Formats: sequence, structure tokens, C-alpha cells
Amino acid sequence: MQSAIQAKLLIVDDLPENLLALEALIRQDDRQVFQARSADEALSLLLQHEFALAILDVQMPGMNGFELAELMRGTEKTKHIPIVFVSAAGRELNYAFHGYESGAVDFLQKPLDTLAVKSKVAVFVDLYRQRKTLNEQLEALERSRQEQEILVRRLQVAQAELEHAVRMRDDFMSIVSHEVRTPSTA
Repeated sequence: MQSAIQAKLLIVDDLPENLLALEALIRQDDRQVFQARSADEALSLLLQHEFALAILDVQMPGMNGFELAELMRGTEKTKHIPIVFVSAAGRELNYAFHGYESGAVDFLQKPLDTLAVKSKVAVFVDLYRQRKTLNEQLEALERSRQEQEILVRRLQVAQAELEHAVRMRDDFMSIVSHEVRTPSTA
């Protein structure tokens, strides 16, 4: 059931060749990859779709990846999307630390290790599917609980009606018994 859930992935980079290369790495039949060449384009896509993962380039003109991540974390619809940053900048710039402060769950250095990228994306896709499956199960459980509450109320009404009918029968039998005994004693 989980593999039937289509996972949408967002990749954001200002360089088309980086987008193509990354998409080729992470695309699979059960995944849909969306590309954005700017943070503004990414924000538009984030409002339209539910993503399992967002892979953001750090250095982009205009709004950079860190600023985009902070906007994502500040919005209810997008705050739970895992963010992975990608950067070609050297480790000495401390981008990874800044990325984690911005809400990232992981940080990848260019040139990308293809096996690491595929593995990490697979983990996030699996987590997304598990979360979706769990949410569907919780919703079904809640519907079942509500149906049970309705049935319990109906049973309580039926029980009250039955108790009332038994009291009426007992009263009737008492009256009939009394009436039957009264003429015979006289």
C-alpha cells in the first residue's frame, strides 16, 4: 500500500544542468520530481503540492536556499517538509551549520555522491509514505470510533425503549392479574 503513494520531490537550483543531473539521480516511477530555478518558483510549487522532500541549492540569486528554508519553516503547509541543502561551497564557510539552523535535516556537498543521494532520498520517501499511511489509518480509526459512538447511542435508545416496554408489560400484567383475581375472590 505504501509504494502506491506517489511521492513528490522538489529540487531547487538556479542552474538547469544541476536540476537535470539531480532529477536523473532521484527520479523513479513512483516519484514525481518538480524543478524550480528560483526560490519564488519553489514557493509557488510548495503552495500547489504536498512534497515528501525538498532539495535546495544554497547559493541562488535573489533569495538563497537558507532564506527559502526559513520561509518554509514559518508556513503551516510546508513546515514539515524535510529539507536537504546542496552546496558546492567549501566546508570552511560553515554552510552546513547554517543550513541546520535554517531547518535542514541534511546537507550534501558537491560533487554529489550518487549512492548517498539515492539512499537519502529513498529514506525520506519511505518516511513520507509511512507518515501518509499512518495518517490514513488514524483517519479510518477516527471514522470507526465515530461510527461506534453512533451505534452506542442507538443501542442506548433501544435499551431505554425496551426497558420502557418491559415496564409497560409488567404494569399491564399486574393490572390484568389484579382484575382476574378480583372477580374470583368475590
